Amino acid sequence: MSRTALRRTAALCVCVAAAPVALAGAGTGPAQISITDRQTKDVVVDQGVHGPSPGDLEIIHQSLYNRRVTPKPIGTADILCTTLVAKRRMCSGTYSLPKGTIVTSGAIGSRLLYELAIVGGTELYDNARGSLVVTTTSLNPRREVLVFRLSG
Repeated sequence: MSRTALRRTAALCVCVAAAPVALAGAGTGPAQISITDRQTKDVVVDQGVHGPSPGDLEIIHQSLYNRRVTPKPIGTADILCTTLVAKRRMCSGTYSLPKGTIVTSGAIGSRLLYELAIVGGTELYDNARGSLVVTTTSLNPRREVLVFRLSG
């Protein structure tokens, strides 16, 4: 084999070997997504002792909006919160957007202002990491500003 052919073969092997590494590390890059929501359903499942107590469930459904683009919903969110103690809940949420889903999780004290970890996603948001900051702007119906800070 000539030196030129050997170099080409070596270069091809390096490129083929590096491709999966480059693709594997290609998560969601640094970005920020700012949208709003409107709560469409909120169901509380009272477990055990009557009234707020550990183990109670809150199931929340929301419509997601980007009013700068369209007045129609761009997606939905489904959130499940479990009461831990009187003012503390563990919440997991799935935010279904046009190009994939973002999954969040964490403990919160109040739904007026809170932050959750972004623990993953699908499609465009595959392997997403970062945080979600939620700020309530209205209570009846509940409306919130959602800021997804994607770090990778």
